[in-house]
Amino acid sequence: LEQSDKMPWFKGWKIERKEGNADGKCLIDALDVILPPARPTDKPLRLPLQDVYQIGGIGTVPVGRVETGLLKPGMVVTFAPANITTEVKSVEMHHEALTEAVPGDNVGFNVKNVSVKELRRGYVCGDSKNNPPKGAADFIAQVIVLNHPGQISNGYTPV
Repeated sequence: LEQSDKMPWFKGWKIERKEGNADGKCLIDALDVILPPARPTDKPLRLPLQDVYQIGGIGTVPVGRVETGLLKPGMVVTFAPANITTEVKSVEMHHEALTEAVPGDNVGFNVKNVSVKELRRGYVCGDSKNNPPKGAADFIAQVIVLNHPGQISNGYTPV
């Protein structure tokens, strides 16, 4: 890329930050210096289940994306809201064994002595020793509906 002669007034841009300063003259330079967001590995493990499989010769394999914390083989985990506690035998991503899964990883993990019928999509897995997840009787949420054909009011049900 070359600097355009159509914008002689534009001298470029500069950014100062603790990770190091950066400057550039075009959008591609700006995109190149964007820092990736920090992965929240310091928070308690939270892994919402996408699905649960029964794999012959292996056993029950829940799958999902690690949102916060770390998942390691040998960890004792709790599934909420069912309050099922078990040990993680192994962790895999794309058919490769992992020593630990970090936030952003889509993983499958083998658990001991838990039937596929006991776990469901939507359950949340967390470390039993570090702020395990719990079910909630109620909660407050802000919901934004982008496209709905009718009127929504208090007590609305779709069926």
